[in-house]
Order: sequence, then C-alpha cells, then structure tokens
Amino acid sequence: MDTYLAVASKRDERRYADRPVPDDLRRRILDGGRLAGSAKNRQPWRFLVVEDAALRERLADTVYEPSNIRGAALVVAVVGRAGLDAGRAIQNMMLVAWNEGVVSCPNGLPDPDATRAVLGLGEDDMVGIVLSFGYPARPHDPDRRSAEEWSARANRKPLDEIVDAL
Repeated sequence: MDTYLAVASKRDERRYADRPVPDDLRRRILDGGRLAGSAKNRQPWRFLVVEDAALRERLADTVYEPSNIRGAALVVAVVGRAGLDAGRAIQNMMLVAWNEGVVSCPNGLPDPDATRAVLGLGEDDMVGIVLSFGYPARPHDPDRRSAEEWSARANRKPLDEIVDAL
C-alpha cells in the first residue's frame, strides 16, 4: 500500500472480527514498533502482549472503552516514558497492521496506576497506552478511494488552518 494512502485511509476501529492475527503478522506489528526512531536511540519502551484471557479481562476494566480490549485479537500494553518516542513506535505498529488489513485502536487509561497494577508492573514502570488490534468486523478497502479523497473526507481541520509560513 502507498504510505500516504495508508495514513489517509487509516481510522481507529473498535469492532473486530472473531479471527486471530497470525503469529508472523503479530511479530511484524511488534517489530514495526521496535524499529521506530528514538532520541539518542534509547528505545524507551517495552511491549507487553496480553494473551491470558483472565488478565485481558481485568485489563479491559482499566481502559476507557473495555469492549475494545475484549474483542481484540491482539492486545499490546506500551510500557515506558510517554512522549514523542513512544508515539512513533505506536504509530508504526498501527500502520504495519493497517498495511495488512488489520485495524487498531489506541486505548486511553483513566487510571494508569490501576493498569500498572493489573499488569503486575513495578512502581517505576509506566503504561502509556494499551493498543487493540484485529481484523475489522466490516471489511475495509482503502483502495476504493484515492489518498486525496480519503484526506478530503477526514474529520480534520483544513491544512490551511494549521500550517503557517514564517
């Protein structure tokens, strides 16, 4: 898929088909995060893949929309300092997934300490976000529109409103 088309057509998705994400694709998604650039190459993150059903159920109760976690085929908690570096890793994972027809959603944490406790992490560990991935409940075809058409349909401020020349 063309990168601009991937960016323009990607939407957060919260409803997933009952279909597993193959192990090789799971690995590629996670590797996309690993490959993200970071300041001084510190790579200040860890990716916790939550596979245990009971743990996943408890984790679901710590995000804003629990059904996102309960229905997902792949759940990844991103542990580390919040900020630009983690954001780059997260976006990479979501774009790698989308390139393969897997949708995703970042899930915010109303009480990060509760999420940390459910995952059994120490006080120094910080969970920045929990990502949910899966094949879409309704198939999506990014190629049905051009990148420019997707961009025009996006619910975003016009480019002229957010770009200034100095």
